[in-house]
Amino acid sequence: MGKEVKICLSLYKIVYSTFFVSILCIVRGVSFTNEIGVALEPPLALLAAVFCADTYVQEIVSKRAEVERLYPVKNRTLSIIKRMMVQEGYLFLLAAASYGMYGIIQKPLSLYGTQIVIKDELKMFLVYLAAIAVTLIFWGLLSHTLSCLFRNMWAGIGCALILWITTNSTIGDRLLGKWNVFSYTFRNIEDNGDLKWICGKIVCVCLILIMGAMLPEIIKKRG
Repeated sequence: MGKEVKICLSLYKIVYSTFFVSILCIVRGVSFTNEIGVALEPPLALLAAVFCADTYVQEIVSKRAEVERLYPVKNRTLSIIKRMMVQEGYLFLLAAASYGMYGIIQKPLSLYGTQIVIKDELKMFLVYLAAIAVTLIFWGLLSHTLSCLFRNMWAGIGCALILWITTNSTIGDRLLGKWNVFSYTFRNIEDNGDLKWICGKIVCVCLILIMGAMLPEIIKKRG
């Protein structure tokens, strides 16, 4: 695991990702705590797409894939899974910290008025963590899969960006509704009982499973 951490979690990635969320927490204003998740999900999805795009492509570019071919596909797939776990774990912790940074920097009011209700705020935070975990895995795995298919990191990021722009828009919300991958962002934030947005996350999970099942074959053919 130490080797995977060194390869996929380099210093420059940590620097630009922390800088990105720091600027986001300063620039993207919110008035109430229930707006934090809305402000964070789309940018963090884009960050995940950029962050994970080179997970395996770097092996192809550096010609290390030629050596990797000597190993069984199962071993190579396991190595990629470990790298994705490291990156997604880091991004998840960063997403959790970003939520707290918003509270410190923006000082938004509680959804329930000026009086903070700890139990309700904690519940809202936990829901955010669940939603953002699915979002990060989906967009990270998507850009990685596309990069492997095209054997080019920028092609993977570009295709993911097109989907990001399409789904993170009023048109995407109108066409896809609760099945949108950004359903959490477009949910009715004033109604905590509205759980239709979970449908969009179910779509993400299904696509994650499909891409995960495709991974060994992609590595075998494109690696």
